[in-house]
Amino acid sequence: MFKILKKVSLNPTVTRMDIYAPAVAKKAQPGQFIILRVDSEGERIPLTIADYDREKGSVTIIYQIVGATTALLDRKAEGEYISDFVGPLGKPTETEGLKKVAVVGGGVGCAIAYPVAKKLHEQGAEVHTIAGFRTKDLVILEDEFRAVSDKLVMMTDDGSYGEKGLVTNALKALLDSGEQYDEVIAIGPLIMMKFVSALTKEYGVKTVVSMNPIMIDGTGMCGGCRLTVGGEVKFACVDGPDFDGHLVDFDEAMDRVSMYKSFEKHEYEKTCNLFKKAE
Repeated sequence: MFKILKKVSLNPTVTRMDIYAPAVAKKAQPGQFIILRVDSEGERIPLTIADYDREKGSVTIIYQIVGATTALLDRKAEGEYISDFVGPLGKPTETEGLKKVAVVGGGVGCAIAYPVAKKLHEQGAEVHTIAGFRTKDLVILEDEFRAVSDKLVMMTDDGSYGEKGLVTNALKALLDSGEQYDEVIAIGPLIMMKFVSALTKEYGVKTVVSMNPIMIDGTGMCGGCRLTVGGEVKFACVDGPDFDGHLVDFDEAMDRVSMYKSFEKHEYEKTCNLFKKAE
């Protein structure tokens, strides 16, 4: 059993939890993920490691309440326990040797982008972060990003906070101003990563994307996270989750993700109805 040390609501649908898991915290690296079960009867879900504290033995996860399991997880309070917490899994994000990087995060994907930006900062790299959200109410981790970024651009689709527009607008402006990056690291919705990759390809800038949005099982057994990269079949959970954004077939990946949305919505609604009846 794994104790919930801290629980904080970041916005109406996104929550941060610190879990006591010293064995995972000891080896965790940015870009990796864990698999958890809320209880012994629950499904296994992968969640990316948002931060870790090796001294305290804690691992931070940030999740959006979108399905039955995240709804069940969000019912847990500080001091309570979850059944299983396994990791770290997947390959860490490669940051060695990078001197200047643009980290682009979209929505809850910023939770994954933050530890990458933090590690780059700790290694002495110049970090320019672009964080995009639909609206002001959904902004998360601004203070954390500001602490590890040499330049931070906040974007909202509706202009209610920061600059109005998409993350690609901000990235294009930086590139057009003469900024030269060793690499762009983009993490967020598939459609966002697709257009970031399309933009950087025009400028000839190496781009890495995190394909964790398509993971399900997290071990390669279910095959739900397979994708095509440079004409070859890969599995996001064991071959990634990081891949060359210029080689990923995003359209195929988005088609695969859409296959599960109706099932996920049904299970979420069923779970919420059970909560209401219990109350």
